[in-house]
Amino acid sequence: MGIEHLDKIFKAKSIAVVGASNKREAAGYRIFRNLIGSGFEGIVYPVNPKHESVQGVQAYKSINDVPKVVDLAIIVTPSIIVPDIVEECGKKGIKGIIIISAGFKEIGEEGKKREAQLKKIQRKYDLRIIGPNCVGIINPFLNLNATFAGTMPLNGNIALFSQSGAICGSLLDWAASSRVGFSSFVSVGSMLDVDFGDLIDYFGRDIHTKSIVLYVESITQARKFMSAARSFARSKPIIVIKSGRYAEGAKAAASHTGALAGEDAIYDAAFQRAGVVRVKEIDELFNCASILAKQPRPRGPNLAIITNAGGPGVLATDSIIENNGKLAQLSDETMEKLNAFLPTHWSHSNPIDIIGDSDDEVYKKTIEVCLEDKNIDGILVISVPQVVADPKKLADAVIDISKKSTKPILTSFVGEESVQYARQILNRNNVPTYHTPEGAVRSYMHLYHYARNLEILFETPIERIVKDKKASEKNIHEIIKNAKRENRTLLTEDESKSIVNYYGIQTTETILAKNKKEAMQIAKKIGYPVVMKIHSPNISHKSDSGGVILNICNDEEVEKAYTKMIADVKKAEPGAKINGVTIQQMIDAQSPEFILGSKKDPIFGSVILFGMGGIYTELFKDKSIGIPPLNQALSQQILKQTKAYSLLTGYRNLVAPDMKKVEETMINFSHLIEDFPEIKEIDLNPLKSTDKGLIAVDARIIIDEHPNKHPHLIISKYPSHYQKNITLKDGTKILLRPIKPEDEYLWLDMFNTFSQQSVRFRFFRLIKEADHAMRVRFCNIDYDREVGIVAEIEEDGKKRFLGVTRIILPPGEKDEVEFALIVTDKWQRRGLGSEFLDFTIEMAKMKGVKRIVGEVLKENRSMIKLCKDKQFEISRSKDPEVYNLEYVI
Repeated sequence: MGIEHLDKIFKAKSIAVVGASNKREAAGYRIFRNLIGSGFEGIVYPVNPKHESVQGVQAYKSINDVPKVVDLAIIVTPSIIVPDIVEECGKKGIKGIIIISAGFKEIGEEGKKREAQLKKIQRKYDLRIIGPNCVGIINPFLNLNATFAGTMPLNGNIALFSQSGAICGSLLDWAASSRVGFSSFVSVGSMLDVDFGDLIDYFGRDIHTKSIVLYVESITQARKFMSAARSFARSKPIIVIKSGRYAEGAKAAASHTGALAGEDAIYDAAFQRAGVVRVKEIDELFNCASILAKQPRPRGPNLAIITNAGGPGVLATDSIIENNGKLAQLSDETMEKLNAFLPTHWSHSNPIDIIGDSDDEVYKKTIEVCLEDKNIDGILVISVPQVVADPKKLADAVIDISKKSTKPILTSFVGEESVQYARQILNRNNVPTYHTPEGAVRSYMHLYHYARNLEILFETPIERIVKDKKASEKNIHEIIKNAKRENRTLLTEDESKSIVNYYGIQTTETILAKNKKEAMQIAKKIGYPVVMKIHSPNISHKSDSGGVILNICNDEEVEKAYTKMIADVKKAEPGAKINGVTIQQMIDAQSPEFILGSKKDPIFGSVILFGMGGIYTELFKDKSIGIPPLNQALSQQILKQTKAYSLLTGYRNLVAPDMKKVEETMINFSHLIEDFPEIKEIDLNPLKSTDKGLIAVDARIIIDEHPNKHPHLIISKYPSHYQKNITLKDGTKILLRPIKPEDEYLWLDMFNTFSQQSVRFRFFRLIKEADHAMRVRFCNIDYDREVGIVAEIEEDGKKRFLGVTRIILPPGEKDEVEFALIVTDKWQRRGLGSEFLDFTIEMAKMKGVKRIVGEVLKENRSMIKLCKDKQFEISRSKDPEVYNLEYVI
């Protein structure tokens, strides 16, 4: 069921309140009172079997007695009868339901069974349900207050979704006192059906909504959430506050990765990958939503502070440093201009202290000069009540400048009564204002990090030609099957290294020795110095049980090491099966050590961790977490977020590895995780840095006994199964394959060959230039929602695109895909369009949809003829210049 069916809830014209009441203390009383008393222009029917009327309005004994099929039913009854009421709604044809009632999974097993019953009914009748155990919804633009909250919020452009019913009232009270308006308010409750992903998809398209705010306790449908958030993060900022940031305790983990990758760190990584801004406090939640909706995004962290008092400027400076920002360095030209009109004893640096007796005209000139400075990315204007500067006049001046500025301007008018009116007019005119300079700085830095994160997420990755070294997926599956036959979930070091070797990741050779004599023979063959490790299917952390000895330099040391290791391990792990020891080459002890790992999170599936490794893994906990699949740009982002990154770039006298090879290791590791959901946890630790790249000295893989029961990837990997080689009638061989972010400049080269007519036929308008944002839109796509297939040939050693066909799945839609295609002018009428359309139909069948739909300009006769030949139905649309296309599968 698509998100358009949510109109029945959020744009309801008729509502039935089941459980409407005359008892003032009852939730059913307050909800019904809010609906009929807040100016809602729709029809509201009270349903109560015990009363002929509710609050003076004729009541009905059951939903079946309501004289019409309403858009929305709001249920406020004891939980035990809720399933029966929902069943009645389904039979009557009511599609929108809000369940206020509690008493479901939050109370235990009985409630879970009741909720499972509800879910079954919901699917049976294709219902959209908000709740259960929620506060309801508010749509200020329709005067629709379907909650038991006391007041209707102001109209605004922020959509607020809260998972906590208890905090909903606090959020609404805070917004009322701060004069913050909403486009919508939704208490999501238990999210039996409608969840955060659905709401982001729906309000991402809402004309009243400019930013989205979430109060989250947990994410349920992670893949849907990520897909929705990534779709709208560029156009409508999404701000989240996640409660429960600290776990009381951590369970013992079989791998270092499992121990390090805590739940909250994974939420951070997921939010970052989705382009979502995470904040810690409620004030920040709304401040960030406000500024992101009102101001341009900063191009950098360099903030200029303009103040009429030294103290607040110092506080702002401290906050900039604490939040990883930078004080803008004023250019010589700016200094010269400021010196021309500021008092001689101004600060002559940033913060720009214009002195207490400066008036609003001095402020205005200072702001205008700073906006011209290329070193300045944003401006914070601080005003402390003084004798000269008039807060209202200053506010008016800032508003006028802000309307023309391409850089963000924030204000902090310190004080209360004397500056209250100035704050109000600033807020009304889209200039964010804060009670404290520190609050303004924090909001600016959130704004910067949001802009920078989006820039990184949609940066064009460099194409990495990584040789295909996974020639034997069959061998990897055989290793895993063999472990399962032996009832093992922990693979041996040799098995683990074999698997990562198949994916082009370098490892040290591991040779098994069953006794002292074999250990000495192998050590001689490898060449001293060597490393000895215990070989046991039961021991995960070898070092902890005395199972690792480094830097063994001769036969005598091998003999002593063997004796000591066997004794120490038997003492530490008396029940472990010991098969002998392994001998391997000793890598330079001075080279930096890292960890690269992955674990399956129960919510977000497989995640990837990188950080400082070896003996420092648990000590420093220097880590960065990313969400696969990774490309070159995303790999760089993970690396740069750690202190260990400095060791990769040649810290002091350390030899820096080839960063291209480091990135390839990250990408190959990601491919391994993507391809094998059977991997529950994996550590490459230590991963040694050498001039040849990264070498895994140790590897540990833990197998998931039930891989299909746990989430794997929350972001769809590259759909290589859509690749196909075709041959046109003239013998031209073409590769059809899905487009990827690395293709941005190939796509641009193709776009630049299109004639104006071809562009208009494809996009229904003329586009003179394809900027980065447009290229990202068509190349950096979510394969769960869209697949673009390019036709690629190679001429004179260079790849070229000849056209693109694209299918798009509307959010929440399972039965229908939209399609569009274009072929470069030179390659039109050579059969490629026909091949494209055949492949489009083939992809739609693979997706399991029932219809393919599209639009075509009436004058695009070639496309119309091609679609007729392929058995598309063609009909007129509301626009006389456009035809509708439909193919029924």
